[in-house]
Amino acid sequence: MLQSPYLGAMKSFWPRTPENRRIRPGQIVVWVGLAVTIAVLWFSNSFLTDRFTEAQRKQSLERAGLYASSISSALQRAAYVPLLLSRDNSLIAALQTNDYSNVTPRLIALKEDLAAASIALLDIDGRVVAASDRRIIGSTPEKPEYFVRALRETDTVFQAIQGDGTVGGFFYARKIEDGNSTIGVIVVEVDLQRQEQIWRRSGTEVVLYDSTGDILLASDTNWRQISLDELLSAAYRPTASERLFGGDTADGPQSFVYIDGKRLLVSEAKVGFLGWKLSYFASLENVQARVNAVIAMELMGLSLLAALVFFLISRRTERQSVEIRQESDELRRLNARLSAEIEQRQRAEKDLETAEQSLEQASKLAALGQMSAAVSHELNQPLAAMRTYLAGAKLLVQRKRPAEALSSFQRIDDLIERMGAITRQLKSHARKSENEDKVIDMRECVASALTMMSPQLGQTQVSIEKNIPDRSVPVRADAVRVEQIIVNLLRNALDAVKDVEDKKIVITLTVDDTVNLSVQDNGHGIEDVDALFEPFSTTKKPGEGVGLGLAISAGFASEMGGRLTGRNATPVGAIFNLKLPRADGPPEGKA
Repeated sequence: MLQSPYLGAMKSFWPRTPENRRIRPGQIVVWVGLAVTIAVLWFSNSFLTDRFTEAQRKQSLERAGLYASSISSALQRAAYVPLLLSRDNSLIAALQTNDYSNVTPRLIALKEDLAAASIALLDIDGRVVAASDRRIIGSTPEKPEYFVRALRETDTVFQAIQGDGTVGGFFYARKIEDGNSTIGVIVVEVDLQRQEQIWRRSGTEVVLYDSTGDILLASDTNWRQISLDELLSAAYRPTASERLFGGDTADGPQSFVYIDGKRLLVSEAKVGFLGWKLSYFASLENVQARVNAVIAMELMGLSLLAALVFFLISRRTERQSVEIRQESDELRRLNARLSAEIEQRQRAEKDLETAEQSLEQASKLAALGQMSAAVSHELNQPLAAMRTYLAGAKLLVQRKRPAEALSSFQRIDDLIERMGAITRQLKSHARKSENEDKVIDMRECVASALTMMSPQLGQTQVSIEKNIPDRSVPVRADAVRVEQIIVNLLRNALDAVKDVEDKKIVITLTVDDTVNLSVQDNGHGIEDVDALFEPFSTTKKPGEGVGLGLAISAGFASEMGGRLTGRNATPVGAIFNLKLPRADGPPEGKA
């Protein structure tokens, strides 16, 4: 009877038999996955809600500032009109002569130019004698407060008149004087109704209110019948998702309001006029929709991941059953091969003994070859110096300067002694014998190496810069090995600056916890730093070097308890650094 692999995977997670009722790794994965899913959804809802709400808040603040600026501009634009008209000679003359035939057309033109709601000229009794609205000419309305205040005050006055649930208008008024006597009042009505129409057409929810909280303009005409406190007095009842995931509460920040059961984000902006403020109410439906869309995508992704996990688990269970069958077959085959492999192993052991003997002989030959190459490499420098001194001595003898020739022969004798020391050191290096290091002066090793390299340095015309301390620099090392390391470093530096026009080598000797000697050149740098100290690794042409100098020098430095490193310098060239242990006492043979 066939069994579904998915059913087998589920049974492996929740076994029914008592002996198998223990927590398995698969069950842990499932519970951890559920916990991670809940945590991801909770964090995503909180993070995305805050992020999208903050974006909505910034957009709302910009929109509120834009509306407030528009209202402030309209009020400021109309504030200067009464002052200018109160000084208009044609209006003064009309009030003096009671001839208003030319005033009304002019007020109509001014109304269109200034985008005002209306402009009216009233005489001292409050009768409308000229107006941009011809229908009110000749009427004598009940004297409004702005008319009375304009007659009493010297500056322009402002008043917002409210009627039965509607705004009567926003009026600027200023008296017109003839000398010291008042002869009339000019009234300019600011057209703010257009702002309300814009709010309604765009579907936004906005209120404009004064310092006492009375609503002056609103996108909803019903709101103008109540105060701002009455509009925002609805009790807050958090939703189930807000109780689960958190959010602003009635005791929290008052950045959210509830109007007609709808949760809105409120953004305020100052109009800059008589303490007026504008509140812009932005709906959070778009924010919640965006959050829900992202969470839905996360749920879809998590569902696909869970399906993939269960699929992989089922495949793993099926594969394990197949592997068990294959293992039993393999065991039977292995038992059959075991006896044959024992015989093969015995033959292989005999072949191994023969191979080990061959390998030992090859190793001896390789060591002999490397030793001979090292001896040849390390003796090249003394031989080159001897050749130079011998040529100089021959020339001095021909010129009958025997004393100087004897000095050259003495140097040749010293070089022969040095070649013997080098040979002994290389033999010691090959045998890995115990070191017999002494306390020596590092400055003398540098001077000796420079003396040995003086012929090559003179031929190359390279500038040598030395930064050497004045006092003795004691180190515990072997003098011949140290000098040989310095010679190899100088030879490499000379090869590096061969093609450089301004050749320069800097030798620096410093002392801290250890003694540090650096040799820096301005050549073309190191091509492969990783293979720098490997034997027979060289970039020189055949016949110019075998690549053993740095390898032998690194071995010498290590045996003396130090270290030799190399790297590319900045901006050009290479720098090699030799570190050796510092000695406490003075060099041997010196007080």
